[in-house]
Amino acid sequence: METGHDIRDAIARRDRSAEEVTRAALDAIGRVEPSLRAYITLLPERAMAKAREVDAKIAKGEAIGKLAGVPTAVKDLFCLKDALTTCGSKILANFKPPFSSTVVQRLDAADAVIVGKTNMDEFAMGSSCENSAFFPTHNPYDLEGVPGGSSGGSASTVGARSVPLAVGTDTGGSIREPASFCNIVGVKPTYGRVSRYGMIAFASSLDQAGPMTADVRDAADLLGAIAGFDPMDSTSVDVPVPDYGAGLRDDLKGVRIGIVRDFEESIAVDPKMAKLYKDAYEDLAKLGATFVDVTLPHAKYGLATYYLIAPAECSSNLARYDGTRYGVRKDGDADVYAMFDKTRTAGFGDEVKRRIILGTYALCSGYYDAYYVRAQKVRTLMKNDFDAAFAACDVIACPAVSCPPFELGAKSDPVAMYLMDYFTIPMSLAGIPAMSVPGGFVDGLPVGLQICAPAFEEARMLAVAHAYEQATRHADKLQPVVS
Repeated sequence: METGHDIRDAIARRDRSAEEVTRAALDAIGRVEPSLRAYITLLPERAMAKAREVDAKIAKGEAIGKLAGVPTAVKDLFCLKDALTTCGSKILANFKPPFSSTVVQRLDAADAVIVGKTNMDEFAMGSSCENSAFFPTHNPYDLEGVPGGSSGGSASTVGARSVPLAVGTDTGGSIREPASFCNIVGVKPTYGRVSRYGMIAFASSLDQAGPMTADVRDAADLLGAIAGFDPMDSTSVDVPVPDYGAGLRDDLKGVRIGIVRDFEESIAVDPKMAKLYKDAYEDLAKLGATFVDVTLPHAKYGLATYYLIAPAECSSNLARYDGTRYGVRKDGDADVYAMFDKTRTAGFGDEVKRRIILGTYALCSGYYDAYYVRAQKVRTLMKNDFDAAFAACDVIACPAVSCPPFELGAKSDPVAMYLMDYFTIPMSLAGIPAMSVPGGFVDGLPVGLQICAPAFEEARMLAVAHAYEQATRHADKLQPVVS
């Protein structure tokens, strides 16, 4: 797989032009898009203009950014000035924001070439990329399978090797699960590490943007480009951003890795998955790591806690989509309330409506203390569990998913779909960084290994993932069926 850092170095050396690279990426996307359907909107004119700008800088001897000329895709919930930004929903099918999100601004500043906006589950609600209001996206390793969600479009286009870099968002696992399913690297940074300004909100206390890339070094470079304090986001944290690439390593001598025995008992019910993760831990040991047993006693309440907090916040965030300010409007026959009703009925899909109803119920007077407040207390207990675990280890290694990619339409039961995020939700509730790195294959389909670290210790997490990646090279062992 050609990586972003290889492309950037080749352009900097003038071995290739950014225009040549961009045209090749657009051609590659054009070849596979009828099979994958990874993009809602392609931006060829914007991409070529940016590529020519990078080439002009190099010709003049000017400094270029750390992502100069690298084709990059962004999930369709990042506002991009004057470009369609739908969030995978009919209710925003005609929305062209008048400004760009901080993530897009920082990609532009790093001289990345944004080629398009990728498909996603509507308002990032889903684990399979089947809940998009427009069309489902397919897995590049099995065209009958899902790419994972909600950042399935970003994962699919990187997995198909159309582009080396993409940006997704993770609320309960929406970067890590699709990264696992598409044999790529996916990073959910610490909450507050990357600005959410201009990112259409699903659950404000959980949403976080992060890299989805060809390899760990690309993830380090992309995270370094988009991370950092932003005064436009009140939840952005003003802490230094280290040089993530400089901290990557090839061994794990002296590293203490925590193994969550509660998770191991859950994954043991599937012998194939259990063997894959056992092999992964043995690979980590061969690199010099030592293991420590840790427990997360409240992790078993993760799903219940998440599906109270996230729907509650989504019911509040999505109240703004009523047909009066932006997006699609359906005129009512009687009064303004009829217009609200028609607009929201036609604009939202079934999964979004389901979560709005659940969240509204949890916030009702009389139920607020019993459900929402109690869920927030359990969330604090989970954060305490991680603090105790990290007192005994440097990072935690655990499953990213409970199964390999499944067929489109195979999980029609919403609860079965919610269970897909069992291993990723606790880290989201605790706000700590976590990532998925290719971990091997089950029945010929990719599965990721999850690594997580204490808050703002992304450098430590990436260093461990890099050592594992370089020793195993799982991403190179199986080619996508389309590329």
